[in-house]
Amino acid sequence: MQDMASTRQVTFTGNAREWFGIWIVNLLLTIVTLGIYSAWAKVRRNKYFYQNTYVAGRKLDYHATGMQILIGRIIVVVGFIAYSILSAIPIVGLVMLLLLVAIFPWLLVRSLRFNAQMTSWSNVRFQFVGTIGKAFLVYIVFPILTAMTLYIAFPFFDRARKRYSINNHRLGQHKFHFDAPIGGFYIAFFLTLAWIAAVTVVLGVIAAPSLESFATPEPDVSVIGLIYLWAFLAFFPAATFYGAMIRNLTLSNLALEGGHKFHSDVAPLQVLWIALSNTVVVLCSVGFMLPWAQIRMARYLAEHTDVTVNGSLDEFVSQAQARAGAIGDAYGDIEGFDIGLPV
Repeated sequence: MQDMASTRQVTFTGNAREWFGIWIVNLLLTIVTLGIYSAWAKVRRNKYFYQNTYVAGRKLDYHATGMQILIGRIIVVVGFIAYSILSAIPIVGLVMLLLLVAIFPWLLVRSLRFNAQMTSWSNVRFQFVGTIGKAFLVYIVFPILTAMTLYIAFPFFDRARKRYSINNHRLGQHKFHFDAPIGGFYIAFFLTLAWIAAVTVVLGVIAAPSLESFATPEPDVSVIGLIYLWAFLAFFPAATFYGAMIRNLTLSNLALEGGHKFHSDVAPLQVLWIALSNTVVVLCSVGFMLPWAQIRMARYLAEHTDVTVNGSLDEFVSQAQARAGAIGDAYGDIEGFDIGLPV
């Protein structure tokens, strides 16, 4: 038993050969069933990665069923088809768009709640208690305001989104808390913009002679290729850098009720190298090395994440199970579905 604070690394025990066996079966059955099995494939994937992830020596788990995932996807597909058909009528299309905006926060909250309830750590279920009204503010109002500032206020939106998601999650009844200075978000944001600007300038200078043909009715094919190259060199590293920096910032300012703290120290350049080399290997293998790439990234992220446990872990788990009580025991009987919306 732990009587004092101790730092423990998150560990990931999955291996590429084992995951490949599950992945290839998922892929083949998804193809044979015209995509229907993908719901069960997602469950098998989540179970494998969760059950092989240990936080403070205790593993995560995933409890959803393929049918619950499938129901959510059917709802999304039916809604999309209905919108596509009805949007052909101008007035009805506008009403449908407004309706979609109105129900999006409800769908998002339902998805977050479902995924939290279907996830556990050391047999203690997570919860999500966020409100629809706050979701509307964060995911509808904030993006509009961000666009009005030409996205200069994007870091505020990104922090608000993380605050809403994290601070409304519970482990049993224990609250998570996240709050970080906005300066860290702006540093990541401006470094990302600086990278995009630098790549644009360098490629612009190198390719200046060729760009003149782009204004002609039939631009040089090499120019089109150059545009794709610019998009890849500018945005792929930028997104990777930003994600790595924000991951460190978020986890290092994350705490769980009881004095338990998290920390991440991934190196943005190392993450970029892994992401780039993974992409090359997967493309050269026509996709068959994807399981290896996924395991490689998961292992690296786990190796650079740790949690500081404050006091006895056994006591904390027992307390969390007791506070969850009958509510936690009933989670397995909840009939819900995964909408699959981003947070």
